[in-house]
Amino acid sequence: MELSIGQKVTYPTQGVCVVEDIKRRDGSSLSYYYLRVLSDNSIIFVPVANAETVGLRPVISAREYRKLVDFLGRDFDEVSHDWKIRSREFALKLQSGDVFETADVLKKLTFLSHEKKLSFREQSFLEKARFLIVSEVTNASLATEKTIARKLDELVERACVKHQAIQPCVLAATVH
Repeated sequence: MELSIGQKVTYPTQGVCVVEDIKRRDGSSLSYYYLRVLSDNSIIFVPVANAETVGLRPVISAREYRKLVDFLGRDFDEVSHDWKIRSREFALKLQSGDVFETADVLKKLTFLSHEKKLSFREQSFLEKARFLIVSEVTNASLATEKTIARKLDELVERACVKHQAIQPCVLAATVH
């Protein structure tokens, strides 16, 4: 994958960045992408050779956005009853940088939030997943922040209603 200066990319767990420069750093023989994180203006240096390995990718395309909208409204796999398993799964999905994995985290945690008060960690994952999706779609100029936030809520709620028939109560097994 070759990126160009000025291109918007997504960096796992950080969100949308812009490629500000591509150059060698401190006498190193490696070339680095200098990325500015748009949400907080911080800088990330990523070796060009490791860009794909760390999950760096171009922002979502219009075609992928249509697939994402479809995915967001669909049912999802069963949510684990074990908080340790859920936590590990959600962390790995967010770290992958894949917008569809992030959407899965958003759907599952929204479903869980209807069942119980989320732990601090799960609430953080939920907020991070929502932020990552909204900021990526907005920065790809595929929708305004207000429009995508509203649409995201509607689609995720639709997925939760569909899932309710399959897994009526996540906590039923743990309430005894």
